[in-house]
Amino acid sequence: MAFAPMGPEASFFEALDRHRASLLASLRAGGRGTPVGGTRPAARFEDAVGLQMVPHCATRKIKSDSPKSVQKFALILKILSMIYKLVQSNTYATKRDIYYTDSQLFGNQTTVDNIIDDISCMLKVPRRSLHILSTSKGLIAGNLRYMEEDGTRVNCSCGATATAVPSNIQGIRNLITDAKFLLIVEKDATFQRLLDDNFCSKLSPCIMVTGKGIPDLNTRLLVKKLWDTFHIPMLTLVDADPHGIEIMCIYKYGSMSMSFEAPNLTVPAIRWLGLLPSDIKRLNIPKNSLIPLTKHDHLKLNSILKRPYVNCQPLWRKEMELMAELNMKAEIQALTFLSSDYLSRVYLPNKLKFGGWL
Repeated sequence: MAFAPMGPEASFFEALDRHRASLLASLRAGGRGTPVGGTRPAARFEDAVGLQMVPHCATRKIKSDSPKSVQKFALILKILSMIYKLVQSNTYATKRDIYYTDSQLFGNQTTVDNIIDDISCMLKVPRRSLHILSTSKGLIAGNLRYMEEDGTRVNCSCGATATAVPSNIQGIRNLITDAKFLLIVEKDATFQRLLDDNFCSKLSPCIMVTGKGIPDLNTRLLVKKLWDTFHIPMLTLVDADPHGIEIMCIYKYGSMSMSFEAPNLTVPAIRWLGLLPSDIKRLNIPKNSLIPLTKHDHLKLNSILKRPYVNCQPLWRKEMELMAELNMKAEIQALTFLSSDYLSRVYLPNKLKFGGWL
C-alpha cells in the first residue's frame, strides 16, 4: 500500500529524481552508488565501501601468563562465556546488560564496549551474531512503515514525536516507503525543530533520521538498510564545523574502530547538503552568529583533510579549505538570524529543488 502524496508537486523533485537515476546507473555498473567524482586492525580506504580493515597487519597478543594483560585476558574469557550462553539459549543482551552483571569487575562501560568490539573483530562476525545488541539513541520520522521481528507494525509518519530506531535492525521486515530522499540530521535539536515545523509533511514524501550526534551502531545499520532496500538519495544536514563533517564521514565512509564491519555500515552514496561553509558567505550570515575555530577544531580539520577519501571529494576539500580560511564555524541554528523557520521554509526546500548538495 502506497502513501498518499501530501507534499510539493512532482516537478519539485526533478533534481532528486535525476540524482537517484545516476545512483541506480552506478549500481548497475557494479558500484555501490557512489558517483565518480590500535586495539583493532588498521584500516584502508576503498571508494565503493569506505574504510576497511587491512587483511594483513600487526596484531596485539593478550596472554594469560603476562601480568600486564592477565586481567584483560580474564575479562575477554568472561564475556566470551556470556556470549556462548546467549547463543546457546538464543537470547539477546545489550552491552549495558553485560556490564551490570558484574559492574565492579568490569569497572566501566567502556571496558565492556571495547572487549565486545575486539571479539567481534577477532571472530569476524557482526555484533548481532554475538547476540549482543546496542541501546538505540537515534530517531526516525517520515514516509516509512515496517514490521519488527516480533510482529509489531510501526508507522513513522511525521507528527509531534518521532519513532525510536529499533534495537534489532536485522529483524525488521516489510519496509514500505515512497520517499524521494532521506535526510540525515546531525543534532536532535535540529531534528526536533524540523518536526515542529512539519517538515516531513511539507516536503513529503521523505524520511528523516538523526543519530543525535555521533551515530550509534543501530542508527548506522538502519541508514544502510534503507539504502540497500530503496536506493533513494541520502543527504546530510550537519553543522559547518569539523565535528559535523566528522559525523557525516562516519555515515558515509565509516570509522577506524568499526572498519571490520564497513560493508554492513557505510553508505558512500551519501551527499553533503548543508550547512556548507560557502553558505556562510552566500547567505551573509553575520559574524556575531559565527564561532571562531579552536585549536582542536584546526587539528580535527587538518586530520580530515589528510584522509584518503577526501581525494575522492574535491568539492568537500574546497569547502573545508574555505572553513580554514574563514577561521570560523557555524551551527545550523545560525540560520535563525534570517527567520525562525528559514531552515525548513527556505534553505532546505531550495537546496533540494535545485540540487544544492556535494
